[in-house]
Formats: sequence, structure tokens, C-alpha cells
Amino acid sequence: MFILAFAMLADPPVKPPPIERCGYRIVQTYPHDATSFTQGLFWDDGHLYEGTGQYGRSRIARLDLETGKALAQTTLPADQFGEGITRWKGQIVGVTWQGGVGNRWSIKDLKPAGTFRYEGEGWGLTLLGDDLVLSDGTPQLRFFDPATMVEQKRVTVRFGGRPLPMINELETIDGEILANVWMTDMIIRIDPASGDVTSWIDLSGLKEQAGASGDDSVLNGIAWDAQKKRLFVTGKYWPKLYEIALADCR
Repeated sequence: MFILAFAMLADPPVKPPPIERCGYRIVQTYPHDATSFTQGLFWDDGHLYEGTGQYGRSRIARLDLETGKALAQTTLPADQFGEGITRWKGQIVGVTWQGGVGNRWSIKDLKPAGTFRYEGEGWGLTLLGDDLVLSDGTPQLRFFDPATMVEQKRVTVRFGGRPLPMINELETIDGEILANVWMTDMIIRIDPASGDVTSWIDLSGLKEQAGASGDDSVLNGIAWDAQKKRLFVTGKYWPKLYEIALADCR
């Protein structure tokens, strides 16, 4: 009886606020290496940097935007399946899928600069302030000290109050995190303090526009040119990379 009375007096569940949905507009189209199984993407000092996956074929590369060609590249060991990459100081930091091994390279010449270990899988990676943020396919984002790779905390990503798994490639824009959701046409914008998805971009039709086919050729890869305010996206095995602008947000 007491429990029932308490339940009646308790505040009703709070309905999550509506989540803004945005479409997209293609601003510019660029070539992209259709053999690249894109896992990580970021923009730095006039160039795209890309990390790719698959055993025996994983690499990091500095790309020319206009041609899609690699200006410099370094391959990963054949037993490593490359995943997300990001810049930290003078290094590129990258993670691997299931091996628990991370790599560091000099961003100047892409030469190896060390390795590190971490628990669990590695999917996406981005730098947010002083933290490296790692996705691992679960609804959780994991925050690490980039110098020591000691885990600091975890935040659960929630869409409309419910945990959202399959968080993949990550990018930081103006203090928030954008993320691909694996096997979907959506990019979500995440409040890194709460984990709440505040908006999402519906990129339906872009894969077909790119001329990509096959189950593995999913949307993956987000890069932000902070200086010129340009947003780039691509996918695994896509022959095109796009600069897009948000449209019809509601």
C-alpha cells in the first residue's frame, strides 16, 4: 500500500526532448580510393588523413583532397585491423579492432612513434579537449589520457533516452562529438557530458549517389575543417568523398 501511494506521488517519467533531424546538401564532390575500407578520417593543415581496415591491407595515409591520392602512407602490421585515428599534438594516434593494440605515428612523416595497449575493441577515435575518446561498438564512449592511455571515464550514448549501440567513427566539432552509426545512413551529434544525442543527420541516398554497392560499403568517415568550416563524409569502398552542408533541419 505504501509503495503504491509513493508511486502515485512520484513525478511521472520525463519525456525526452525531441531530437532534431537534418538532411544534407552536397557542396562539393571529390574522388576517393574505392579500395579503401575507411575506418578513420580527419582534416589537418590542408590535408585529409585516413585510416583503413582489413587484415593485411590496413594503412594510414595523408591524402590530396582534389585527387584522392595518397601523398604519404604507412601500412600496419598484417595481423592488425586498423580502426579510428585522430591527431594529438605531433602524433597520429590510432586503434585496432580486436587486438587491443594502439599505434602512434609522427604526423610529419607518418613514421611509427610507439604503441600502447587498451582493453576491449577499438572502433572510432577523436580528440575532445585533453581527452582521447574511443568508441568500441557498444553504447559507451570511453575517455582516455592521450599521454598514458589510462582510462578516465565512460559515458553512455542515448537516443531518446535509450542506449544506442554501434557507435563507430568519431569527429569533434565545437565541443560536441559527431559519430557514424554502423550499418546505418545516420550521423549523430552527441553531448559528451551527458551522452544524449541532440540531433542527427539523415544521409539516406548518399551511398547510391557515390556509386557504392555491397553490404560492407557503408557510410563511415567524418572530417571537419575547422578553419574553413567544411564537413567531409565518405564510406567504406566509396569512390567519392563529399563536402556536405546541413539542410531542412526540424
